[in-house]
Amino acid sequence: MSKKMKVRSVVSGKSLAMVCTASVLFLASSAKASLVTNGSFETTTSGGGQLGFNTNATGWTTTGYNFVYAPGTADTSGVTGVYGNVQLWGPGNGSLNGLTVSPSGGNFVAADGSFEVGAISQTISGLTAGASYTVSFYFAGAQAFGYSDSTTEQWNVSFGGQTQSTPVLSNASHGFTGWQQDTMTFVADNTSDVLSFLAVGTPDGLPPFVLLDGVSVNAASAAPEPVTGALMIAGLLVGAGLIRAKK
Repeated sequence: MSKKMKVRSVVSGKSLAMVCTASVLFLASSAKASLVTNGSFETTTSGGGQLGFNTNATGWTTTGYNFVYAPGTADTSGVTGVYGNVQLWGPGNGSLNGLTVSPSGGNFVAADGSFEVGAISQTISGLTAGASYTVSFYFAGAQAFGYSDSTTEQWNVSFGGQTQSTPVLSNASHGFTGWQQDTMTFVADNTSDVLSFLAVGTPDGLPPFVLLDGVSVNAASAAPEPVTGALMIAGLLVGAGLIRAKK
């Protein structure tokens, strides 16, 4: 083989490798695509505020005393609710409790677990009845600014006709528990089921807020076989291309 032909073969092998890699990444991404709309609450109608009062998070509905905060606002400017400004204790208003955004970043939701409690809900479509799905999310416990005493927080998570609960978080006065991740498995009742998060907090009157971010819903077996198969095919094709390039 001439030098020019060898160079051309090497280039072809590299091109094939790039195409195969891109295809595998696309298949992997498709297999893991979440069924939730706006799972990180980044898209809102009017910025931060009380959900269902002066702003909404696209894809979600609620009737409770629930809020969406942009990064850096929860313990500084706060947001406006039906009863006035609502902040959470944090470094911005005098508590060195480490309040921060979730690992998902950006906006997050904070829901009062003892006052005008109402679920945050979304209808999830594209399901297979009888199939298992994992619901994954970040959550944390916090307290409304201006109140004192220890509190507890948790979420009751419903999917279709099933309900599961996160661990109960114990939060010190003026505190923040830090973010945790939870993953739950549910079985779909229908091709569309309602996913909802209901805040639970104690004691009443010392606003215990439970935070939420990074919600995703995926098939419990997110099609690993096709992705694995694609990787094998890509490896074979790339190998074949490189072998040809060396001849």
